Amino acid sequence: MTNSNKNLVSQAQTGFTLIEMAVVLVILGLVIGTLFAPLAAQRDIRDITGTQNSLNLIKEAINGFAILNGRLPCPTNQPDPINVNYGLEDCTIKTEGYLPWKTLGVPETDEWGHHRTLTTEAWLGYWRYRADNYYDQNPQFNTNILASTPAFFDNLLVKDSAGNDLTPTAAGAEKPIAIVYSTGKDLVANGQNLVVDNIYESDVNSASFDDILIWITRPVLVNRMVSAGKLPQ
Repeated sequence: MTNSNKNLVSQAQTGFTLIEMAVVLVILGLVIGTLFAPLAAQRDIRDITGTQNSLNLIKEAINGFAILNGRLPCPTNQPDPINVNYGLEDCTIKTEGYLPWKTLGVPETDEWGHHRTLTTEAWLGYWRYRADNYYDQNPQFNTNILASTPAFFDNLLVKDSAGNDLTPTAAGAEKPIAIVYSTGKDLVANGQNLVVDNIYESDVNSASFDDILIWITRPVLVNRMVSAGKLPQ
């Protein structure tokens, strides 16, 4: 075999080896991709479960605060992480704010949150909180919570993504007296929660909605307070 023929064979073998390597890399990429997809899904499930568990803890903490103080906690809005009041309730806030996690002794953020260290940092993953002003700032808390005809200052409502009411809307019905929610994995309030008014949204997780929301009603809180001996039976 001449040198020219040997060179042609060598080049053909080299070219075939490069093609094989390219095919192997493509196959490896597909295999790794299929492995990472279930891991990402498992991580999402873990984060959702962890956030739901934290919300259950928060609900119990709010009930406990009401038992101890005779009212619901107020929100917090103090932006400076080194301020002594950072994370503590502020009863000058009359509308939605952030959950006063230090007042309640609960986790500062949800599973996707980032702890703030500077005033300029965004409130990513911090619990959003709203309490009806009849129940967090009114000195007649016991009278209001035991009234035969419930009074609501803010008339809070919760709807699903299709606009269906998840809380009663009829006159005299029991509306939420407190709402807490996580903005989910995308760290942005979705749907009705994007605009601060009296209507909130709760629904199953989807591509366009991943907020996780809970609410507290007057009868549930009354039952807890009566059981604790803080209201007459």
